[in-house]
Amino acid sequence: MTIVRYEPWTFVSRLQRQLDRALGEVANGATVSWIPHVDVHEEAERFVVAADLPGVEGKDIEITAEQGVLTIKGERRSEKKSSKDGFESVERASGTFLRRFTLPESVDAEAIKATHVNGVLEISIPKRPSEQPRRITVQAA
Repeated sequence: MTIVRYEPWTFVSRLQRQLDRALGEVANGATVSWIPHVDVHEEAERFVVAADLPGVEGKDIEITAEQGVLTIKGERRSEKKSSKDGFESVERASGTFLRRFTLPESVDAEAIKATHVNGVLEISIPKRPSEQPRRITVQAA
């Protein structure tokens, strides 16, 4: 008998990506051209979002965190080439992209940091220290 780990949000995430690709999202009135692949995982002290953004320069990426929503948007510019031989095949998407994630209440939104190295954007979202319950002693009257 094989034991399979049940992960209910995997299906929902896959469905969301498919819907995003099929419908496109709207960012400031412009249709989204492509949707970057993103990995999200939780560590003891933080959440990490890693997005594949090959060919996107750091200056073309905008990250915001407001009202409990992390937004990653930007643009991959197309390369202008002229084909003199008459044949051209273009598979890499260019244009605007947008991804949004709901942040848990336990995060410290003011301390979010992002790095962009070798086409991978990594966003570190630290957790706030959790409040420990305070024990109250009962005194005799």
